[in-house]
Amino acid sequence: MKFKASIDVMPLEALLDPQGKAVTQSMSNLGLNEISNVRIGKHITLYVDADNENDAKDYVDQACGKLLCNKIMESYSFSLEEI
Repeated sequence: MKFKASIDVMPLEALLDPQGKAVTQSMSNLGLNEISNVRIGKHITLYVDADNENDAKDYVDQACGKLLCNKIMESYSFSLEEI
């Protein structure tokens, strides 16, 4: 079976996000004062060949934990879609 994984990696809430802070300030400069607390992360899409959904989740979780996410500074979440 083939699965598509959509992964979101974000800086931990307790840590400063310099990119998000810069974008937040720019929103104000653009007259968009209603927008605040912007956080910038990354979105990753990958495809997994696995026997079942549980195996696919395990592979994606391993990839995130070992390579795609620095767990000291970031958190991740993902969804799977069978294709």
